[in-house]
Amino acid sequence: MNFNKNFSFLMIGQSFANIGDVLYIVSVISIIYDLKGSATAASFVPFTITTCMFISSIITPLLVGKVRLNWLMAGSQLGKTILLILLGFSLTGLTESNYFVVFIIIGFIAFLDGCANPIRQTLIPYYVEPEYLMKANGIAETVTQLIQATMWFVGSMFLLILSSQQLIWFVSCLFIISSFLLCFLETVYAETMKSARKIEQIKEGWEILFHTPVLRKIASIDLLEGFAGTVWIAAVLYVFVSDALEVEQKWWGFINGAFFLGLILGSLYCIKYASLVERKIGSFLLVGAFFSFLLTILFSLNSIPVFALVLSFGVGIFTQIKSIPQQTVIQTSLPKEQLSKVYSSLGAIGTGIFGIGSLLMGMLTDLLGVRMVFVLSSLLLAFVSIIIYKNKSLFASNSYFGKERN
Repeated sequence: MNFNKNFSFLMIGQSFANIGDVLYIVSVISIIYDLKGSATAASFVPFTITTCMFISSIITPLLVGKVRLNWLMAGSQLGKTILLILLGFSLTGLTESNYFVVFIIIGFIAFLDGCANPIRQTLIPYYVEPEYLMKANGIAETVTQLIQATMWFVGSMFLLILSSQQLIWFVSCLFIISSFLLCFLETVYAETMKSARKIEQIKEGWEILFHTPVLRKIASIDLLEGFAGTVWIAAVLYVFVSDALEVEQKWWGFINGAFFLGLILGSLYCIKYASLVERKIGSFLLVGAFFSFLLTILFSLNSIPVFALVLSFGVGIFTQIKSIPQQTVIQTSLPKEQLSKVYSSLGAIGTGIFGIGSLLMGMLTDLLGVRMVFVLSSLLLAFVSIIIYKNKSLFASNSYFGKERN
């Protein structure tokens, strides 16, 4: 079927891009740390990326409707490729006096990423028939998490045999392949407000978000989960491993790996039992949210390293069992032409909250202790469970799927 070809090009092309993203970030962090000898300087790499993705999510709606969505996807990847090649050349004469050039270039790369992410999520319903949408979302999440779970480790291994600059050139090749594949995507147009002022185009996604009841609830959930999820960043988890579990720092990698394995297993479950998840979508959202809360509170109280692995694995499973059905609800709750604007707004919420939450959770860890921060995270997830429970019928409505089939 035609959508299989387009979905395949989208997934394979984006997979090459995602692999490259992780490897180039590993390379850049290594470059900055070697140059400055400062963990603080290196930490500004993810901060710069998050900030620029937030700005991009805000203004992406200005491009939607003016450029075909498939070309917006391919064009953003081509732009990233050019910028990465520029980064490779700039590393030749890099010194402490001009290293800021690296941050400028990765900022522009992140800006293009912030544009591509909502477009990728928007394109899936265009290329996949409604009855396969749950399975397609599961496949997309499985591929993404597999890449995330393996490439951070692989990236470190690459640096043992390649210099940071050589790794950048390798990633440039991956980006070129990705750009080539994405150019084969079938044309998709998105409607926009005719003769609307720029500020109205930017506001359109937010207005749709807050005037659609189910999306308004999802925005609230994303807000709470965004803050709750920042306890799993390296800065906080390092402290938990050291102070609460009292084990070597390598356990951070084990716990993080267990979480990603859980995400992968949750994705595979949603793929295998897609029809069941679709029929009981409200129940799966509630189960995923409740057990994420329960396992996080147990994690905060636990002092046994092996049990911490099991709990982290479980959090990953139930996080994904909730996340994939939630994506399907978003994609089927309004016309496809409006999805890119809504995803841009949700992306702005996610990146903005992550940036603020990371700094806030770091400060609260110093003030309250690392266990209390995980307790706070679990309480936020408890509020998510309450929101879903009180609005279960709203999430479970079959009209979302019906609108796509009619």
